[in-house]
Amino acid sequence: MLKSMGAVKQAIPAEIGGEADVAMDSGGTAERSSARKILPIVEGVVLVAALLAPLVLQDYLTVFATRVIILALFALSFDLVWGYAGIMSFGQALFFGSAGYGVALLARDLDITNIFLVLPAGTIIGLTFALLLGGFLLLGRHPSSVIFVSLGTLTGSYAADRLARGWYYLGGQNGIPSIAPMSLGTYEFTEGPAFYYLVLGILVVVYLLCRFLVRSQFGLALAGLRENEQRIAFFGYKAQHLKAIIFTIGGGVAGLAGSLYAFHEGFVWPNMVGVVVSTQVVLYVLFGGSGTLIGAVIGAVIVEGVSFWLSDNYRDIWPIILGLLLLLVILFRPLGLISFVLGERERVGSFGARAKEDLKENVKENRDAP
Repeated sequence: MLKSMGAVKQAIPAEIGGEADVAMDSGGTAERSSARKILPIVEGVVLVAALLAPLVLQDYLTVFATRVIILALFALSFDLVWGYAGIMSFGQALFFGSAGYGVALLARDLDITNIFLVLPAGTIIGLTFALLLGGFLLLGRHPSSVIFVSLGTLTGSYAADRLARGWYYLGGQNGIPSIAPMSLGTYEFTEGPAFYYLVLGILVVVYLLCRFLVRSQFGLALAGLRENEQRIAFFGYKAQHLKAIIFTIGGGVAGLAGSLYAFHEGFVWPNMVGVVVSTQVVLYVLFGGSGTLIGAVIGAVIVEGVSFWLSDNYRDIWPIILGLLLLLVILFRPLGLISFVLGERERVGSFGARAKEDLKENVKENRDAP
């Protein structure tokens, strides 16, 4: 395992914090330790703010905050795909919306609204669609280019949008309205604090699972894949298989978010699978910062919050103002707002104390060797 980890680390440029840094001096170690301490602080502040939000917000703002947290979960799915594997997916809404339609049909046609049935069903729907699309785009005989995958996912999202608009069974242009509330036994989850904390709890659990994933051996391979795919392939890793796996996982997370969104809003419509929502989630991650997970959450909260405030105060020109703000952030902070507190080194992170100790011993032996 150590040999394979060392191979991946060689694919990560030392200047952004690969663990195979030749300079193992105390200053570099202190810098890495400091960077690793900042991320938990940011995560803790965001979690505390989210926990206290319903206590200070008015009822209608709690409903809005619930929607934002669901979109943050959706943004998390895209950050896994793009921020960690370098896959620019313009079709993430396909998995988000298809899961929403799937659970809406379960509620409408089969009267199934139990939370332990509809949420796993939505996750499986998103995961299945991602597996099919990812298998087609990523597992061909020859490695797929970034442009091919981007256009392929974009085409899939556009085709799903047109299909939903023209299929009478799915409600056509009007979608599926009046979805029955999600239930747990006799209790129904309606808009309000209960639904808010349910969604927040799901986001925290999924976030922790994603954090564990990207800090694992698999996550280390993804980090090397994002930075230098050709070198990773040279070391014997099946780069396209790694991409397909994380693409499928991202689709499952997007499906979970789409299921929650359908029940929270009470209806689904073709835009949920279309290009607009696919582009929207890209902006979340661009604005907040890719490759850190928490950046995607922060980006979704800020973009939606600013949009809400601007649309209420500048109804005629708010899209222009929002577009200018997004453009300024992308121009002057290409790593997103999270880069104000986290360096690019944090996008790689640490992958186990034992591996680091062994690596230091190897470096020391190489230095002492004649």
